[in-house]
Order: sequence, then structure tokens, then C-alpha cells
Amino acid sequence: MRITEISGGLPDGRIPERPPGPAVPRLVLGERLRKLREAQYISRQEAGEAIKTSDVTIAQLERGRCGFHERDVTDLLTIYGITDRTEHATLQALAAQTNAPGWWHAYQDIVPDWFHTFLGLEQAAGVIRTYEVQFVPGLLQTPGYARAVIELGHQGAPETQIARRVELRMLRQRILHSMRPPHLWAVIDEAALRRRVGGAETMRGQLEHLIAACELPHVTIHVMPFAAGGHAAAGGPVTLLRLPERELPDVIYLEQLIGASYPAEANEVDHYRHVIDRLVTDAAPARETRAFLLRMIDEL
Repeated sequence: MRITEISGGLPDGRIPERPPGPAVPRLVLGERLRKLREAQYISRQEAGEAIKTSDVTIAQLERGRCGFHERDVTDLLTIYGITDRTEHATLQALAAQTNAPGWWHAYQDIVPDWFHTFLGLEQAAGVIRTYEVQFVPGLLQTPGYARAVIELGHQGAPETQIARRVELRMLRQRILHSMRPPHLWAVIDEAALRRRVGGAETMRGQLEHLIAACELPHVTIHVMPFAAGGHAAAGGPVTLLRLPERELPDVIYLEQLIGASYPAEANEVDHYRHVIDRLVTDAAPARETRAFLLRMIDEL
């Protein structure tokens, strides 16, 4: 069995590095400005008033959820008492990068605003830990399975749009075959694997694809069996993204039917980190995943 081919790779099968997009510069700059603000005991409201914006916008900037205007960075550094020219130049360079489009901006017609942030973080992450209850995680879907899932969520959409959504999902998966891939740690509920999305043959191909993915050294897949009973994340899917930059906090992503949230308070992030730890503990060991999937194929 071979993992689904993704075109555009190097002769050794790896995928060339892609431009990282604005996600990391936004987070690095936001975190730096937050620390500078707090060092001066300036509230978000005071900082917002100084640059004629709101405390909510300051919070969004500090959490890396949007791009920066270079003029705002200059004004904030002045307010925070930063006079060092090197510091100014470094942070202004970051500000310029926060508005650089990622490769996925070519799909702006089908990518909602709330998903842009996730795509940037996913492409930059060093570790991705995810739990899925209804479907196989997007990074592990085959084209056929992805099409079936997308058609469920976009009934009546034109074929050209469906095809572009499938294409985007497949392009996201290139990170798993890049020169510096993230470690993907996925817990998949047995219900997602039993549900015959797209029919028996599509599901067979998807299960075979997961078996092949288990062979990748940077992919770990656990199955949450029905026998485990209730568990910590029974309410829905959750993803934790950890960036290579050690000074940046983990990011939690909670996808909903028509949107997503990014809990940012430290206690919330700690809660979901604990939830994912519990899920890994409660799920079947990763060494049993291949045999579990083979049994499911035999039952199709």
C-alpha cells in the first residue's frame, strides 16, 4: 500500500518548502508587543485609544489574528517607550511580513476569513495534535473521501467549486511530505472510521491510506474505540498547533459548523492541552492502529 501521491515533489519524493505565510510573523510580533505593553503597565484599552482603535483590536493583534499596519507598530513602540533603532527596524520588518499572502490566498473565493488563520498556523506548525469524531482529519483524507465530505457540507455547489475545495485540501497535505514536516498526532474516533462516507470502496481506499500514513515516522494515529465509553472531548473535534518558535504559546482550534474559535486564555489552552493528553491515554495504543484498520477493511 502506498500513501496517496501528491504531485510536484522532488526526485526523492519530498515536497519543496513553501513560503510560510503571515501566521508566524503575526504571532511573534503580537507576543513581543504584548510583553512590551505589559512591561509599561499599559492596558489594552489605553493602547487602543493611543492609536485610535479598540482594546478588542489590540487583543486580536497581540494574539496574531490579523495583520499590522507599520504606522501602528511605530506608534505602539513610541507609547511603550522603545527608542532602540534596531528594535524598531526588527519589528517593522515583522510588521511588513504580517500582510504577506500565503499560498492558500489563491483560493480566497472558497476560504472563509476564520479559516485563513488556521491554514497559516497549520502550514507553520512543528506539532499538530488533533481529535476528530465525525470524519478522518483533513490532512489524512484521500481525494475521493475528501470530495464526499465536501459534497456533504456544500450540497448544490457547482462542480468547479467542489473540485477547488478538494484541491485545496490535497495541497494542505503537502506539509506531511515536505523537507521539515510537522509531527501529526491524530486521535480518530471509531465512529468516523465506521461511517461509510462516499460508499464502501471510497472508505476502503481511505482506510488503506491511513495504514500507509502510519508508516510515516512523523505521523502517529490512535483510534478511540467504542469500548472506551465516554471521554474528555465527547463534545466535538479539537486541534492543538505548536509552532517551532518556543516563545510562542500553543494555539487551540475548535471548528464548528459555520465557523471556528481560538480559545486564547492560558487556562483555556491548558484545559484543551489536558483534554488531548487524556484522549491519547484513553485511545487504543498507536501500535494497534494498523491491525484495527485491517479488521475494518475486512468488514467492508
